[in-house]
Amino acid sequence: MKILISVDMEGVSGIVHPSETNPDGYDYQRSRQSMTADANSVIAGVFDAVPDAAVRVADAHGPFRNLLPEQLDRRARLVRGKPRPLGMLGGLDADTDAVLLVGYHARAGEGPAVLAHTMNDGLLDVRVAGRPMGEIGLNAAMAGHLGVPVVLLSGDDAACAELHALVPAAVTAEVKQALGQGAAVTLHPEEARELLRRSAAEAIRRRSGITPLSLTGPLEVEVDLAAAFMVDLATLVPGVTRRAGGRTVAFTATDFGEAYRLLLLLAQLATIRPA
Repeated sequence: MKILISVDMEGVSGIVHPSETNPDGYDYQRSRQSMTADANSVIAGVFDAVPDAAVRVADAHGPFRNLLPEQLDRRARLVRGKPRPLGMLGGLDADTDAVLLVGYHARAGEGPAVLAHTMNDGLLDVRVAGRPMGEIGLNAAMAGHLGVPVVLLSGDDAACAELHALVPAAVTAEVKQALGQGAAVTLHPEEARELLRRSAAEAIRRRSGITPLSLTGPLEVEVDLAAAFMVDLATLVPGVTRRAGGRTVAFTATDFGEAYRLLLLLAQLATIRPA
């Protein structure tokens, strides 16, 4: 059995503030330890359920170079660095049997939700066929495009609810309760990791009853961007048009795989600042 574990940082147990998730922040190094420990708990849960599983772990936060390779469970293979195909789902293919989303956060505009955003600060909102979608929905739909179910998500209560709205049968592990963008009631890290291990094992055992999220094309995609110059850059991409109002761009994708790849490009363009 082939498993992909995608690990973000904002939804990791105990983390509530940008200084903990930014490589320049004072507490980032401790967060790397926490992120790696949470990932190891999920890896252990997968192997509890399927001892001979082939497990890949995609580092899916910021620079994609946060997990500590020397501390990661040696039974897993680490996917790190960027740019890479499929971004946060690096290592995913149609032969994968299940995806687990660890340390994820709610979409931009949700609240109360810890460190909610979508891809980066340049993207204020993403709508696919009129439905608002953050990283949880986008990654679940990309996995679903390849016929792969997302079977587990860990994060705060808002993130767990976001996945359940899309994939009701998925297992969730709520490691903190959001009080706001930068505050939460959190489980003790050891309690959180015990929950993650149990939940991962349960999710793998239940995978056959969890349906992949499938969005049939063609798909109309709208993106609200944070600044006018981001719109100017986005409209240089063939097929991307400006919508009335000045901050929204749109495109039509033949299927979700095409939509996902173009969203990755728009997110990268949004990080470019004018000379």
